[in-house]
Amino acid sequence: MSLMEMIYRIVILSGLWLVTFSGLCSAEPSTSFSQAETSQCILQFDVEIQGVQALTPLEPLKSEGPADEEIQNSEEAIPPEPSESAESVDTLADPLEPVNRVFFQVNDKFYFWVLKPVASGYKAIVPQDVRVGVRNFFSNLTTPIRMVNCLLQAKFKGAGNEAVRFLLNSTFGLAGLLDPAKKEFNIDKQDEDFGQTLGSWGVGPAFYIDWPILGPSSLRDTVGFAGDLFLDPRTYLFNRPIFYVVTPFELVNDTSLRIGEYDDLKKAAIDPYVALKDAYHQYRQNKIRKR
Repeated sequence: MSLMEMIYRIVILSGLWLVTFSGLCSAEPSTSFSQAETSQCILQFDVEIQGVQALTPLEPLKSEGPADEEIQNSEEAIPPEPSESAESVDTLADPLEPVNRVFFQVNDKFYFWVLKPVASGYKAIVPQDVRVGVRNFFSNLTTPIRMVNCLLQAKFKGAGNEAVRFLLNSTFGLAGLLDPAKKEFNIDKQDEDFGQTLGSWGVGPAFYIDWPILGPSSLRDTVGFAGDLFLDPRTYLFNRPIFYVVTPFELVNDTSLRIGEYDDLKKAAIDPYVALKDAYHQYRQNKIRKR
């Protein structure tokens, strides 16, 4: 028997005895309770108590009040902490965007209307081996650019590799048309320029520039391009008429080996201008980090 039942029984019995006692004192038999009536009243009380116990579970229920809901909601509302491995997005400033977009349209039309048709016709006529040989020739000719920039970046092994490549390709490679340094001795070309050198020295790209014909660049890489011109033998070997012929020829030859790359980028991008800018920036940053 629980404490609550005992209290209820005591209250009922006290009330019954008070009523009985008051009836005896008032000498009114009609208001008195007999023993049978008293027993029936107690029995009825027991039944009511048992009914309440049947309706009320003995074990307390888990609290799911507003306070618990608020605590649960507050825990769910707390955003997860960002992981330490998450890297911030590296973007390139573009204060000249209106002008750059105009030059982008100019370059886009130049590619599809002039450069791609000419390069496609050139590709159909000239075999791939010949076109690769022409690219190797110009690459061998610009060895001083890569070798000096390796030295400026303290890549002495790379500078030595460039010197060996130049000797091997200029002799056994038929003036650079072939690449025996790579095929026979596995000596890779060091693709370095003065823009990368400035980046390795801590100079940032500053902002984006889309030059007509030359294409994507940055302020740092534009300065680097001008610096590389002083190291480029073509600047001193070719007079102006030859230079104006050789440079477009080299551009057409290189494009013939890369037809479709720009087309794929443009088709896959929502905004080709932004896609080209981001692709160029990431490409240059990766080349600078790769040391």
